[in-house]
Amino acid sequence: MTIKLLAIGKTDSNNLSQLIDEYENRLKHYVKFELELIPDIKNTKNLSEAQQKEKEGEAILKKINPTDALILLDENGKQFTSVDFSNYLQKKMNSGIKQLVFVIGGPYGFSAAVYGNAQGKISLSKMTFSHQMIRLFVVEQVYRAFTILKNEPYHHQ
Repeated sequence: MTIKLLAIGKTDSNNLSQLIDEYENRLKHYVKFELELIPDIKNTKNLSEAQQKEKEGEAILKKINPTDALILLDENGKQFTSVDFSNYLQKKMNSGIKQLVFVIGGPYGFSAAVYGNAQGKISLSKMTFSHQMIRLFVVEQVYRAFTILKNEPYHHQ
């Protein structure tokens, strides 16, 4: 199985980029992982929130294959402990999915079309974090999940 993380816009902070890269490299030992950035929508000042969500939604859906399992990172999604998340990933792997795609939306969330194509929603916290920090949190939690599944000490350090 491949795990893909889709996100809108680039990561501006070099420190965050370095940490994301570190966890991406660690993940290579466990699973095929890809981080794909969708360019920011141009001329957003001329767009309403709904129009911006629609344009971002179109860009997201172009990156999704019909066989992908699409999971949205959404404030109203299901919350997991790290151990529960590792079990969730194991079930996804056992189900024979070729590609599990997590998506971080833009500043206003997801369009109705993206919600309509999603097979689940996950919330990392009831708190709000910057979209750039969420990238790091997702990659770290996926890495943590694999170390839990392999009974490695990272989770308890």
